Amino acid sequence: MRLIAFLAALVLVVFHLGLIFSGLVPNLVSRPLHLALALPWILLGAGQSRLMWGSGAVLAVLGIGASLWVALSHNMLSDQYGFLEGPFQTGIAVTLLVVVLEAARRAIGWPLPLVALLALVYGLYGQYIPGEFGHSGTPLPSFLGTLTIAEGGIWGSLTGVSVSVVAIFVIFGAALNAGEAGQGFMNLAAAAAGRLKGGAAKVSVLSSALFGSISGSASANVASTGAITLPAMTRLGYPKRLAAAVEAVASSGGQIMPPLMGAGAFVMVELTGVPYTAIMAAAVLPALLYFWAVWVGVNAYASRGNLSGIRAEDRPALRDVLITSAFFAVPFTVLLWGMFWIKVTPQYAATMAILAAFALLFFNAQGIGTWRGISGRIESAMLNAARQVSMIAAIIICASIIIGVLSITGLGVKITSLILSGSGGMLWPALLLTAVACLVLGMEVPTTAAYVICVSVAGPALIELGLVPLQAHLFVFWFALLSTITPPVCGAVFIAAGMIGENWLKVAVTAMSLGFGLYVIPLAMIANPDLIALGSAPLMAGVALVQVGAGLALMSSALISPRGIAIRAGLFAAGAAIIFARLAL
Repeated sequence: MRLIAFLAALVLVVFHLGLIFSGLVPNLVSRPLHLALALPWILLGAGQSRLMWGSGAVLAVLGIGASLWVALSHNMLSDQYGFLEGPFQTGIAVTLLVVVLEAARRAIGWPLPLVALLALVYGLYGQYIPGEFGHSGTPLPSFLGTLTIAEGGIWGSLTGVSVSVVAIFVIFGAALNAGEAGQGFMNLAAAAAGRLKGGAAKVSVLSSALFGSISGSASANVASTGAITLPAMTRLGYPKRLAAAVEAVASSGGQIMPPLMGAGAFVMVELTGVPYTAIMAAAVLPALLYFWAVWVGVNAYASRGNLSGIRAEDRPALRDVLITSAFFAVPFTVLLWGMFWIKVTPQYAATMAILAAFALLFFNAQGIGTWRGISGRIESAMLNAARQVSMIAAIIICASIIIGVLSITGLGVKITSLILSGSGGMLWPALLLTAVACLVLGMEVPTTAAYVICVSVAGPALIELGLVPLQAHLFVFWFALLSTITPPVCGAVFIAAGMIGENWLKVAVTAMSLGFGLYVIPLAMIANPDLIALGSAPLMAGVALVQVGAGLALMSSALISPRGIAIRAGLFAAGAAIIFARLAL
């Protein structure tokens, strides 16, 4: 079984890397093959000790067969313009939709597939809804065909991003994580911050920021770095609620920290038309401010509780720091060299970085590894890459159903009009409505899916009210992340609280005070657009960084310091005034 799983993972990895060098491959070939390669990992549990048979196997066979049929028939289908011909093609379409919904359900639970199912029901029967939220109806062969045999549904542009960009960077992250890069992050963070007051918590902040920049997943970040930082903090006498909150908040920042930012940055490239490097430049200062706010909060808690740093004997030696840091520094250097120096595409640069990370799997901190260690790392890289690529594929392809229905029926335009009318044509009420929608939707579906759905309906309204597209998209993306630390769902908090054995609600309250930047910084990006203008106006962006950073520091002190209520209220008001001073001008 291990050999079969490894070979399946190898095929998936080689296929996606091969697309980078193969020239133009028709979308109705590469995207169905992407789904076909992902389905065994979702529906059969490939890579586990035993496969899951039963309905999963039936659906996997049907889904793979239908996907392969689309890929093989792409020339014929391109001439049909999304219109199904005959019962066989209708059966293919229904099979694909059912398989995609079930794959998403098995990957992440019911909420997203349920939203997609409701969208399908609306597309099929919305013509019977009276009033402006009904639609004129679409013939069944055209409706199903647009979703399944054309590039307007499950094979749309979002799936293209998953195939050609997200998968490549996920493979890069898996190759890094399989080697010594994770330990390098921990050693560098411990050497940089371990000796400071509250050092163990600050190590968690730094290591989670570094690790999160390649994992792009709050849950994965908590599970990996938390396994080291949580015990370290409790051994030094940190309250459990604080230790878990620090890890949850720091880990949540992984999805807003370049270069990966989960899958969101790559989807943003497709939806905005802004180059990936420009999105990285726009996202980096807000991400640094987020971790700055967490750092200030940790410092305030450390002063209140007299929390010590990590003992000298427990900190890594300089030699270990330098050696293990090379395991992430070399691939990152190759990635940045490719994108900014020789100016190849991000996915081509990531492919070069993957090769560098793969070469480093043959080494460990002591030198050349043993064959058992090398083979284990290569196997881990392949299996984790296949699992993560498949998970993201299931999410994005299911979300593509919703986007397809919004486009076919015109519902997205109607919801945009509703936001405009509900806000009275004013920007800030529209931002509030959008933020609430992002928070609610983010509680039920992954961040990337919540971002895609919200920005599809709210983005046009925000742009019409004066925001530039990148502002609108970053605003929505940040607020889609709120649910990682905000009750009642707060996934990162649940994981951290469970790992340390603390009441999740106590952890959530502390996490919200530490991670308050997640609520404020998106608003600061609107009030002070220079904050995301590092690429075009670096001097003004630096001024905005200092301004917002000072305001966040005051607000953090107000939330956490033990001073009287009047002083804290004054500090909070002063911080808010500094951040939003430009609105008063």
